[in-house]
Amino acid sequence: MHQLGILDEVRERLILRRGGVAVFDRLSPRRTAHIVIDLQNGFMVPGQVAEVPVARAIVSNVNRISAALRAAGGLVVFMQHTADAEAIRTWSVYFEHFFTPERRARFIEAFTPGNPGHALWPELNVAEQDVVVIKRRFGAFVPGSSDLHARLQARGVDTLIISGTVTQVCCDSTARDAMMMNYKVFFITDTCAALTDAEHAGTLSAMAHTFCDVRDTQSVLGLIAAG
Repeated sequence: MHQLGILDEVRERLILRRGGVAVFDRLSPRRTAHIVIDLQNGFMVPGQVAEVPVARAIVSNVNRISAALRAAGGLVVFMQHTADAEAIRTWSVYFEHFFTPERRARFIEAFTPGNPGHALWPELNVAEQDVVVIKRRFGAFVPGSSDLHARLQARGVDTLIISGTVTQVCCDSTARDAMMMNYKVFFITDTCAALTDAEHAGTLSAMAHTFCDVRDTQSVLGLIAAG
């Protein structure tokens, strides 16, 4: 697990601004979705192109939150980062400029549907009623990425719990947009994973400052149980 959390100076600022770090004092499980972002073999398997080693350590907590929310009538959604032909065509700036040629080829191969890297990590507990959604951008809500927003609105979801990898990329992008689309967002400190403690802590601090209620697994489980 990551060893660093919200920066002390940010925590102090939040206490002055709103009286504490927490934003919401309750959630309604039946209107809540656990959004599990990109916990796929391409990010999880040792030696894979986008491996995030800490991501393997968060899976038990991810499963705990999913189990609790399912039992309380909530929704669990697994996002799959995808580099199919549509993603490559419509997001050419990323694919043409942010990789070396060798790494681009490896990345596309890993995250092409049907290839092993695209599959969900086998230690995730995925239930029959859970939803799996293809995602073609970092953030799930940006146009061209996925149909997640429509699916959530159809279910009456107004609250999201964010888990997954990478903390400062896909988790961050999804959480920021969700809050600005008027979802209540919980960003979980010990179910998100980055390559370094510093990157993780920086994102937790930014999320807590303006975008999300930043909590650990045990805290959000308490809210689910109380709800």
